[in-house]
Amino acid sequence: MLAILYLKGISTGDFSEALAALLGKDAAGLSAPAIGRLKDGWLDEHTAWQKRDLSAKRYVYIWADGIHLQRASKTRSMCILVLIGATPEGRKELVGFTDGARESAHDWRDLLLDLKRRGLEVSPRLTIADGALGFWKAAGEIWPKTREQRCWVHKSANVLAKLPKSQQSKAKRELQEIWMAETKAAAELAFDAFVESYALKYAKAADCLSQHRDALLAFYDFPAEHWKHLRTTNPIESTFALRERGPSLFRSDLLPCLAAVPVVHFLCGLVFRIAIPLLQAAFELILLAIDDIEVIIRELAPLFLDLALDLLPVTFDSIPIHAVPPRLRF
Repeated sequence: MLAILYLKGISTGDFSEALAALLGKDAAGLSAPAIGRLKDGWLDEHTAWQKRDLSAKRYVYIWADGIHLQRASKTRSMCILVLIGATPEGRKELVGFTDGARESAHDWRDLLLDLKRRGLEVSPRLTIADGALGFWKAAGEIWPKTREQRCWVHKSANVLAKLPKSQQSKAKRELQEIWMAETKAAAELAFDAFVESYALKYAKAADCLSQHRDALLAFYDFPAEHWKHLRTTNPIESTFALRERGPSLFRSDLLPCLAAVPVVHFLCGLVFRIAIPLLQAAFELILLAIDDIEVIIRELAPLFLDLALDLLPVTFDSIPIHAVPPRLRF
C-alpha cells in the first residue's frame, strides 16, 4: 500500500500525517528516510525483475499498448510500453514494461529484443494491439510468424470519427454486429454489409475499416471461449484506466518500479478495493455488537428522512424498495 500511495503523489515526508488516523501518530517506519529506503528497495526489485530469466516462459497471446501518462512534476507526458501475455494455462502475466518518450518502432524493438535475449524464444501465436505502427513494425521483425489482431475498440473509434454524428449511433451498432458475430462467416457478411453501406457516401470510414480486414477478424481462428479477450487490448486498457483522471496520478521518479510488482498491485484503485471490504466488515461487527440496532434505526430513520427531504430536490417515493438495504427497511 505504501508504494501505491507514493505513486498517488504522497511525498516521502507526508506518510506519517497521511496514515496517522489508521496507524496512529507514533507509527514506526513512515519517516521520510524510511520511505526513501523503501523506494530504493523497489528500484532494486525492478532491476531484478527486468533481468529475470524467461527461458522457461511461453505465451500464447500477447497484448501490447503504449500508455501515455502525465508526469506529476512536469508538464511533459511519459509513454510506458506494456506487454501482457497469456500462458498456455490461461494465466495473464506482465511480460515487458519500460518507460520511454514515444511509441516508436525503435522503442518497441528494444523491448522485444530484450525479452528474446533473456530467453523468450517461442513466439506467441497472436499479438493484440491498436493501430500504432511502431509496434507492428517491430513485432513483424522479431516475431515474423505471429498473427496480428487489431483492437476493435480503437478501430471502431477511428471509423466513427470519420462519420457525421448523425450516423455514428447506427454505425456503432453495425460495427458491433461484426465483432460480436457468433461465427467468422457471419462476421464476414456483416463486414461486407458495413463497407457496402458506407463506401459510396463515406468512403474514408469504409476504407478505414476494410484496410485491416484480416487483422480485425483474426481472433475468429482461435477458440471461441477466447474471443472476448482477443478482440481488444482491454487487459492493458482496464489496468491503466485510472490514468485519465488527472495529471498528478503517478510520480514520474517511480514509474519504472511499477513492473516490480504484479499488475494488480499497481492499480491505484486497489486501495479502495481493500478499504471498502474492510469498512463493510467493520460495519457488520458494529451491527452485531449492538443488540437494539433495529430499535435505534427505527428511532433515527425519520430524522434522517426529514433532513434529506429538506436538502434534496427529490422525493423518496421514486426510490424502489429493493434499493433500500434490508436492515434499513421500516
